[in-house]
Amino acid sequence: MTWQTIRLSGQDALAERASKKLKNDELLVVNFAASRLRMEMDRVPLWRTDHVAIRQLVDDFGRYLYLPRLQTSTVLLNSIRAGLALLTWEQDAFAYAENYDDSANRYRGLHSAAQISVTSDDTGLLVRPEVARRQIDQETAPSAPVGTDSAGATSPAPGPVTPTPQPSGPLQPPKPKRYHGTVTLDPARVGRDAGRIADEVVTHLVGLVGSSVRVILEIEAEIPAGASDNVVRTVTENSRTLKFTKHGFEKE
Repeated sequence: MTWQTIRLSGQDALAERASKKLKNDELLVVNFAASRLRMEMDRVPLWRTDHVAIRQLVDDFGRYLYLPRLQTSTVLLNSIRAGLALLTWEQDAFAYAENYDDSANRYRGLHSAAQISVTSDDTGLLVRPEVARRQIDQETAPSAPVGTDSAGATSPAPGPVTPTPQPSGPLQPPKPKRYHGTVTLDPARVGRDAGRIADEVVTHLVGLVGSSVRVILEIEAEIPAGASDNVVRTVTENSRTLKFTKHGFEKE
């Protein structure tokens, strides 16, 4: 463990300046997207075999410094609730189970894409989506129909009936193939807002098969009193280092 020194600026009270700095640099997270939680669970990983207890996850985020520093356990619980309610839970989140039955080798009370209330002492489990999907498919697969012959013996039912051909043409309206969005960020909280946009918008678009996503950051600054030589030099050098395609100051 090492200590990191961070310089603060501004005229507010020390605690307020420290809080703003931590939030802006995402060293103190007050909003945690469900998709980002899933990424952390896969990255570390935080799964214990095919699931992880909610209480264990709360303990992990309160114990390990390499995980995002959440403001309170409520931030994590809100993220879990949001993930459980996602229709895209298989790609971006997880499923919920009341417990695991070792004797039956199955999860009891398995839920997905549902509004579920969870607390920090919840005894439930978060389940890997592919494992939950496998159980759901197995338990909801239709059973083969059976019939009886003239002697009363059970026999398979006749084979499936060939469906009636449908008229040609699209059965559903075409799906949207492009997305564009413009948003104004708070210059005092760019890090926080950009992180939320990445987690809650960009991640979903990048995850689509074959998608090509381009993100452009545009900065406009009006400076009535004019920029000092020091600021002009610093911003210009940093813009060049960060490989801005276009940048520069104007006198009018």
